[in-house]
Amino acid sequence: MQRNRRERGEGQIGCLIGLVILLICGLIAYKMVPVKVKAAEMRDIVQDSARAAGTMNDGAIRQAVLHKAEQLRLPIGENDIEVVRERGEIRVEVRYTVPVTFPGYTYQWKFHHKAENPIF
Repeated sequence: MQRNRRERGEGQIGCLIGLVILLICGLIAYKMVPVKVKAAEMRDIVQDSARAAGTMNDGAIRQAVLHKAEQLRLPIGENDIEVVRERGEIRVEVRYTVPVTFPGYTYQWKFHHKAENPIF
């Protein structure tokens, strides 16, 4: 009686494909997770700056955001930050794009952080 290869437990090609998929997922996580963590830190500084609007002027808010962006090595310039005060409220918005480079492809990851708070 002849046995089929599958019955003997030989599934090497499936294992190889699974390993390749696992490596690709690992590479994506290796490249994307640090960018996401930095973006979360930037979101926090935008929210904190909006909360402290009563004690900080617009220039100080811009400088705080730019300083944090420099620390995190995020591509944020003065033109990417918008600070608007009206009717006793403040709105701080930051828009930027982070290029994430993969072999053969560069993904442009766009971020938009916005915080609105009353000014006390």
